[in-house]
Formats: sequence, C-alpha cells, structure tokens
Amino acid sequence: MTITVGDYLVERLYQWGVRRIYGYPGDGINGVFGALNRANGKIRFIQARHEEMAAFMAAADAKFSGGLGVCIATSGPGAAHLLTGLYDARLDHMPVLAIAGQQATTAMGAHYQQEVDLASMFKDVAGAFVQQASAPAQVRHLVDRAIRTAVGQRTVTAIILPNDLQEMEYSDPPRAHGAVHSGIGYTRPKVVPYETELQRAAEVLNAGEKVAMLVGAGALNATDEIIAVAEKLGAGAAKALLGKAALPDDLPWVTGSIGLLGTEPSYKLMTECDTLLMVGSGFPYSEFLPEEGQARGVQIDLKADMLSIRYPMEVNLQGDSAETLRALLPLLQEKSERNWRQDIERWRTEWDETLGKRAMVAAEPINPQRVALELSPRLPDAAIVTSDSGSCANWYARDIRMRRGMMGSLSGGLASMGAAVPYAIAAKFCHPDRSVVAMVGDGAMQMNNMAELITVAKYWKEWPNSQWICCVFNNEDLNQVTWEQRVMEGDPKFEASQNIPNVPYHRFAESIGLKGIYVDREDQVGAAWDEAFAADRPVLIEFKTDPNVPPLPPHIKLEQAKKYASVLLHGDPDQRGILVQSAKQVLSKVMPGRDKNKE
Repeated sequence: MTITVGDYLVERLYQWGVRRIYGYPGDGINGVFGALNRANGKIRFIQARHEEMAAFMAAADAKFSGGLGVCIATSGPGAAHLLTGLYDARLDHMPVLAIAGQQATTAMGAHYQQEVDLASMFKDVAGAFVQQASAPAQVRHLVDRAIRTAVGQRTVTAIILPNDLQEMEYSDPPRAHGAVHSGIGYTRPKVVPYETELQRAAEVLNAGEKVAMLVGAGALNATDEIIAVAEKLGAGAAKALLGKAALPDDLPWVTGSIGLLGTEPSYKLMTECDTLLMVGSGFPYSEFLPEEGQARGVQIDLKADMLSIRYPMEVNLQGDSAETLRALLPLLQEKSERNWRQDIERWRTEWDETLGKRAMVAAEPINPQRVALELSPRLPDAAIVTSDSGSCANWYARDIRMRRGMMGSLSGGLASMGAAVPYAIAAKFCHPDRSVVAMVGDGAMQMNNMAELITVAKYWKEWPNSQWICCVFNNEDLNQVTWEQRVMEGDPKFEASQNIPNVPYHRFAESIGLKGIYVDREDQVGAAWDEAFAADRPVLIEFKTDPNVPPLPPHIKLEQAKKYASVLLHGDPDQRGILVQSAKQVLSKVMPGRDKNKE
C-alpha cells in the first residue's frame, strides 16, 4: 500500500512518542493535515487561535510533560508567527519541534506568494537543526535527527516541508551511495562529574560556614536531593522563577524567589553567605548574587555553556542535578553549627509576616497582592499555576506558595507577554485531571490571551477535571513597565504608552460559554476564589486592582530611591496614588496591627 510523505511523517512522529501537536492550518501544510485526519486520532491536533500561541503551548507541553513539544504551521506568515513561542522554548532549554509548510518546490525562487526563506528565518531559533526537505526519501532522517537533537540538546529544531512534497508518494531511502538510513530512539544518559571534581566541590562546601543555594528549572526533578544536601550543610535555598516548584515553600529555610521579583530573605541569603551552591539555574541578574570574591562557588548544570557565566565559580560540575547531588551527598560533612540556618529561618518568618501585612493594606479598589495571597491556600493539591510577564509575575513569585507535587511556570528567559493562557491550556492537555490557574495582566489579555479563551471554550468539556481558572488583574495600566520607568529610569508614567482600555473580560468569557466573575471589593476576593473553584466549567475572574501598589524590590538601592524621588519631584499623573500606596507598603512592615480598613 502506498502512502504519502505526509502520512509517513505522522506515523514517524507517532513512533517517536508524539501524541499532541499544537498549531493552525493553511494550504502550505495541507498534506500533513490530511495525513493527521487519516491517522484517526493517533496524534491529537489541538487548534490554537494563533500560531504564536501554538508555539507557546508546545513549549509549555515540554515543560509540564517532560517530553517533546510539537507545533505546526503553514508557509509564510504561519511559520513566521511561530517564532516568539519558539524563542521562549529555546531560552528556557525546552525540546520543541516546529513543522512548517513551504511553497511548492517548482515555485521556489520565483517570488511566489508566501514564499519566505524559512531555513534562514529559523536559523537562529532552531540553529541546532533546521532543514528543508527536497525528496521523499530524505524525510525519514530529517524527522529522526530533528527529534533526537531537540530532546538530546534540550533545544528547538525545525523541519520545512514544501507542499507538493507532502503529497508525493513516500519511499524509503535506497541502499545506495548518498542515501541515509536512520532509526528511532533516544534515552538520556546518566551524566555525573568525575569523582575528583565531586571531591573538590565537597571541600569547598564543607569549608563554608554560611552556605546558600540557588535552584532553578534544572533542579525540578531533584527535590529530595536538594533537601538532603541543604539539611546536611545547614544551608538556605533561594529559587529562580523557573525553579519555583523545585522546593516546597513550607520548608522554613526556603527563602523564595530571587531578584527584582524576589524576597528580602533571598537578598540577605546572597549578600551574607560565604559559599554559593547553584543548581540548575541560569538566573541572569548578577547584582542579586554575592559580590565577586565574597563567596566561594560551586555550580551544577547539565549544559556546559551555562557554567560559571553568572558568578565566577571555583568548581563547575557538568551533570544532571539529581544524579550529581546524589553522588556529592556522601562527601559532605554534617554541619553542627546551626546559627546560619537559624538566621535564615528568622528572616523567612519575618518576611512572611511582612508579605501578609502588605497584601492586606487597603487599596483602590483591590490590592493585587491580596488576590494572590487569597489564592495560595485555596490551590488544590497538585495544582498547576502559570503566570504572565508583568506585575502579576511579582505576586506569583512572592505570594503563591508551592507545595510538594504542584507545578508552575512562565516565560522565563524570554519573559514574553502572552504566555500564561496558552501555558495553562497546554498544562491541561498534559494533565487533564489537575486544576490549572493562569495569572494574567490586562495587557497580555488584550494582546493575545483573550482569543485563546476561545480555545478553552472549544475543548474544556472533554477534560475530566474542569477546574481551569484565568485570573485577570485589570488595572488599566502596563504596570510593570510603568514602575520600571519610575524606579529604573527616573521618568514619570508616560500615559500615552502605559494606559490601556478598560475591557469587561468576565463578560467576554460569559459570551463564549465560560463562567465570568467580576470583583471590585477587597472583602470579596476570597469568596470569588471559592466560587471559581466550585464552578462546573472554566472560569475567568476579573479583579479590579490598584495600579499604584508598588512591586517593591527586596532591597531599595540609593540610586533607585533617587530616581523615584526625581519622578515625584517632576510630577507623575498618578502621583497621589503612588505616594499613598508606597507609604502604606513600607509602613506595613514597621507598623503591625494597624486596621487596614482605616488606612
């Protein structure tokens, strides 16, 4: 029986274990879509509203499933639309395969409609492997090598298929000079450093009196090993955003997130330690790490090119986080002196109190911190939380407490707006029995996430657990950039660029069959979350939040204070509001017991 190249492609993907493909159709990729239809559901096609969102879904699928994410698009604009989501995957080291259509081989070079040099276009984002097929017998090794490269190198790869080739009769490569015969299969190796390097690392860590750990996404599968090492060393542990789920927040020595979106105890942990152990993290902001020369450093990472690029490490260990920590553990000495650990736990307790007070400070109309604070204890076991970029990421980073078994992510290295809802959709396809919550700013909702609610409406009835909630922080402001203008640049809010329209997001959700909830009173926040989790369908909760609540950094530097003062001196359109809320947030730390209703 003869089959087309499209049929063969689908079967080969299936043999590699692919079960979901996210994308959008078009005539440049019709041959593959016809094959998907003929395959009778062996591979599920999930229709996004936009190719960029499909690529975000593929990246999130890789994050939440631990496997390969796959997205597909037509030629020309369809393929171009994939790029942002693919860069998200590449910068977060996620294995994703992009499949793109192309104009017919007979039209190439003729300035034909939708003819774009896709190999050149994908060359940066999929530089590890991007190839355009030119003959049926070539497709086998293109698929095999693209998948093996993506999974083995944890990166993005791309295959480009001219539309006439997709419809051609498939033939295996001949046994002839110039033909390539490839095969299926890949198993990740056990990667552990040599014993001598582990011993060097142990000597550094054993000599330290104040050991700090920083864990990232590369440590998500090393929770038990991190805990064992931290307990032996009496260390505290901060978490990069992508590693938020690597450690449960109920451990008193876990200081939470690090950086501008981080916590005060994480800042103190890094500024006062004498030894740093970084595990599976590419956290980029060196100003939040120890000063050069302050601490001796050990780093563990699976990728050699991520070693010693944030802090000059004394020992660099290339290896899998869990395996390397497991091998390192017997070489570590139990620290009997626990004053450092006690300091860390005290900082953490004080910070938790500060966060609670800040969240309960009255705002106009709702304090956004309270939205996250009220959500956190209501999250079901094994829930998955996604966040967009923007000020909502501050509240995700600081106020959502991860418990063991929960998952969470956002666009990390790329920090792109618009990822939260497609991430949450992919999370539901990966784990349809889990509850999923997306935290989104109104800017991202207007940019592209509202349309993806239609995707939720299309598919939700097939999910065994219908708990899928989109939380929108509606403050009519591109809030994170507004505060960055004030604090980093010393500029007042530029209303022409920062103000955005007030949209009834909850009504849009209702119009497409989802449940909509609108909240503009702080005493209704908790009840709204309860109502959402009790609903019989996906929910959009729209919280009308105050844009003037500052996402305070863990430590305010003199230069930041000067620029903020400059903003106030030269005038800001929201000057009164930011003065009031800034004062409340700062005073909440030193004035316990004030009645929030009298603020």
